[in-house]
Amino acid sequence: MSGDAAGALEIRVEGRAGRITLTRPEALNALSHAMIAPISAALDAWRADPAVALVLFDAAGDRAFCAGGDIAEVYAYGRRGAFDIAQRFWADEYRMDARIARYPKPIVTLAQGFVMGGGVGIAGNAGYRIVGESSRVAMPECAIGLIPDVGGSQLLAKAPGRLGEYLGLTGHRMDAGEAIHCGFADSFVPLSDWPRLTADLRDGDPAAIRAYSVAPPSSALPGLRDPIDDAFSAPDLATLAARLEASDWGHGVLKVLRRQCPLSMACTLALVRAARAEPGIERALAREYRFTYRASSEGEFLEGVRAAIIDKDRAPRWRDEIDEVNSASVARMLAPLGPDELVLA
Repeated sequence: MSGDAAGALEIRVEGRAGRITLTRPEALNALSHAMIAPISAALDAWRADPAVALVLFDAAGDRAFCAGGDIAEVYAYGRRGAFDIAQRFWADEYRMDARIARYPKPIVTLAQGFVMGGGVGIAGNAGYRIVGESSRVAMPECAIGLIPDVGGSQLLAKAPGRLGEYLGLTGHRMDAGEAIHCGFADSFVPLSDWPRLTADLRDGDPAAIRAYSVAPPSSALPGLRDPIDDAFSAPDLATLAARLEASDWGHGVLKVLRRQCPLSMACTLALVRAARAEPGIERALAREYRFTYRASSEGEFLEGVRAAIIDKDRAPRWRDEIDEVNSASVARMLAPLGPDELVLA
């Protein structure tokens, strides 16, 4: 394990379970570039190891499983014009996410607190996804000039009705019941039972989860399906904004959308719908990478991060208004990359 990652991860085998614990609670367990290689290496080593029957991801601290990728790190690269380093970060992260999604052995995730962005890449792509009372799951990337990535476009595409578009554009934080309803999690286990479940999972059998699972809290989102489906089935942002403006319910949602990056939202609509039409983790990651590859050099990521976490003025200066993004801008951000297309190992 690299020196930079040594204090951020604990990787070991306990019983018949390979265990990976994120240990940056002071940074909400944000995923840095240095953490990706050791996680990927452990998964590769355990794939063919008969002594390891199951992989368990968890995280230190109460506040977050993983609140996203280390965007301050990526921002710093972009500000220096080192776009290739940021591109490698995303490529390596997406390859890790693909490993998790395609892994031949059960992967279990215990995801408490904030589960966002890169945290969804780990927890959302696993085979057994457990949440508890504190879990808050979201894809808030449009607020910083990115798009729901790490396979997030595919997860959003599978949500009922047009909830995927709603979640992707607003960045709505799902509680545990909503995350299960929308397909971002599978089982609700009270946090007080997680230590016992963790001990039982050392036997290497994910069937242990059933003994601890209980009915999740009820979700409010099903009751909003009609207005969400009506508004978020719009063919473009301008039509979506008009539908929200004409609805009493939609005024509050439109206020949220006016704070987001219009280019990111327009591209998110395209990505979610592409994933719905052509499902598959490989296709989703390849399409997402086209945007993130260009995010610093051609997109509005640097401005979004400046406003959110550098200057913290919460006043990003986006290029367009919500009803001004044209289809050519979307096509340019999502165009194939030729020789730079994402290659998944």
